[in-house]
Amino acid sequence: MTDPTPLPGFHDVLAAAARIAPHAHVTPVLRSRALDAMAGCELHFKCENLQRVGAFKFRGACNAIFSLDEAEVARGIVTQSSGNHGAAVALAARLRGGTATVVAPHSTPKVKQAAMLGYGARLVHCDTDQASRDAATRAVLDETGGVLVHPFNDARVMAGQGTAVLELLREVPGLDAVVAPVSGGGLLSGSCLAAHGVDPGIDMFGAEPEGARDAYDGLAAGERITGRRADTICDGLRAELGTLTFPVLREHLREVLLADDAAVVAAMRLVWERLKLVVEPSAAIVLAVVLARPALFRGRRVGLVLSGGNVDLDALPALFAAS
Repeated sequence: MTDPTPLPGFHDVLAAAARIAPHAHVTPVLRSRALDAMAGCELHFKCENLQRVGAFKFRGACNAIFSLDEAEVARGIVTQSSGNHGAAVALAARLRGGTATVVAPHSTPKVKQAAMLGYGARLVHCDTDQASRDAATRAVLDETGGVLVHPFNDARVMAGQGTAVLELLREVPGLDAVVAPVSGGGLLSGSCLAAHGVDPGIDMFGAEPEGARDAYDGLAAGERITGRRADTICDGLRAELGTLTFPVLREHLREVLLADDAAVVAAMRLVWERLKLVVEPSAAIVLAVVLARPALFRGRRVGLVLSGGNVDLDALPALFAAS
């Protein structure tokens, strides 16, 4: 069934950039000669781990919530999130003088739960699968009468997320390719709209965990895949593509590239060691997929979106030991 909601376009990304400019950081773009040598190409890292709330998610949440009128804000904002989007919604709602309720899986890392609570969110826990998230979100909406700001299947959120790549291309014109993580597809679809609005010749790639490969399989099959249970350390990449993000990716994306958890942990360690940046597994996956496909990127200028840096430090010893 086709979603009747209009898809966002490049003009929406430009409008989002103007709307969030007073509130969001313009994050830096970093380089590493050592990582360039390892990858065999020129890498430009867009550091969204240094964005407010520690993730790109603030862009989309800010654009969506600052698009609401006062009556809508007064009803309260409701969302579902494994952490970063929930924190972003809570902060943006607070900046607008509103409140936020976040439906979060029980498995959400403690550091991300603490961040959401710290920004003033009320948490409602659920199971990790998408059906459980959706059911709990519907229950909260019925209970509160709030306004839904979906983490990815929302045109305003998609446009807001695209502002990261818009900034990247303004700072580093002439990129050959851009790689961004894919979960529900909000960041990647917004990135596609931004990149191809600037230069239709840029190759757009998604980075997805082997244990949560619904985007890879769904785009190959030509239809959304739903109902799978994800199994990956990339806690921010366990959602499934939305009805709005899927058609944008089908039109704009060259390919989804896969990485297993061991490769993701190795890439996370490299980013920590070489760029001196704290990134979470869901962000490090972009480097993992580039290193795994040297022939695809050799000699090219590549932008990589480091999507977030909210890491549960208590879990690191077990995570590195497992890799």
